[in-house]
Amino acid sequence: MGSSTPLLAVEELSVVFDGRGSGEVRAVDGVSFTLEEGRVTGLVGESGCGKSVTSLALMGLLPPRGVRVGGSAVLRTGDTEADLLRLSPKKMRDLRGSQLAMIFQDPLSSLNPVVPIGRQVTEILTRHRGLRGSAAEKEAADLLYRVGIPDPKRRLKEYPHQLSGGMRQRALIAMAVACRPRVMIADEPTTALDVTIQAQILELLKDLVTEEGTALLMITHDLGVVAGLCDDINVLYAGRAVETAPREPLFADPTHPYTVGLLGSIPRLDAPRGEPLTPIRGSVNDNIAWNDGCAFAPRCDHYTLDCLQGPPRLVRSETGDAHAHRCVNPVRHADVVDRAVLESPSVVGDEEERA
Repeated sequence: MGSSTPLLAVEELSVVFDGRGSGEVRAVDGVSFTLEEGRVTGLVGESGCGKSVTSLALMGLLPPRGVRVGGSAVLRTGDTEADLLRLSPKKMRDLRGSQLAMIFQDPLSSLNPVVPIGRQVTEILTRHRGLRGSAAEKEAADLLYRVGIPDPKRRLKEYPHQLSGGMRQRALIAMAVACRPRVMIADEPTTALDVTIQAQILELLKDLVTEEGTALLMITHDLGVVAGLCDDINVLYAGRAVETAPREPLFADPTHPYTVGLLGSIPRLDAPRGEPLTPIRGSVNDNIAWNDGCAFAPRCDHYTLDCLQGPPRLVRSETGDAHAHRCVNPVRHADVVDRAVLESPSVVGDEEERA
């Protein structure tokens, strides 16, 4: 169970990029969520919905110019609180790696190609834990062993290109957990990995959350990953959360047409041969401004004129299970989704293991 006080509370986060001659771009528009100890919170949506920009804003890694960040993101460590969006660059550097860590999407571009893996891991240990020399090297080898990299002492001397994709991703995870951070962000950590390695990486993340009590923010477009790993889910579209719910209610009874579309487009192994997929029509560029109505309206099969009567509010579902949606014409008892999604082979772990 999560703690009553969240480790990270994000309120009305907004990120606006200043366009050159084309107006501003509002990539994140009033997103709110919390991260609790020992729980996994998911940010789900298509590419371009604002997931990665949200993570970069929380980590303080957005460009210093041409971008405006609003809202708050309060990190609680012990008896102290700090708004990540208001800290100086120096204080953010002190927090990154020690209390707040991130696993990036592409390990090959995230790791320095001309520096051995061992030096990249020990740099974090020296910076935040004061370890040097043989002590830092021993701890680095232990970290690589812990994340499942064979022969870790030899791997410390190797460069990123000498490791497989799965090993590089594990090295990033080792760097992220080196100082036992309270909050960890994983941005599409299984992209470009084969299915077997994906399962191993997700199982590793789940074990880290359970053993260390870390709060994990999982950013993904893969609903199989969400079903097997996340406790709470936020579905984003055009920079706003359109549906939020715990895992079970979201899969059992999705209410926003966008969520229903995402679930309905998942390939099913038990579907008859030749049965076509049911994709969401259009693309993420086919939207309207939230101030004019629901941004998803141009792609929505449940569209009515009420959808254009100003921005829809995020309202709580009648079920009373922390389920909320941003829709004036929500879907009721969608028959395109059933519990078989939760039992998909792409899901890591089963219900008995999670109990």
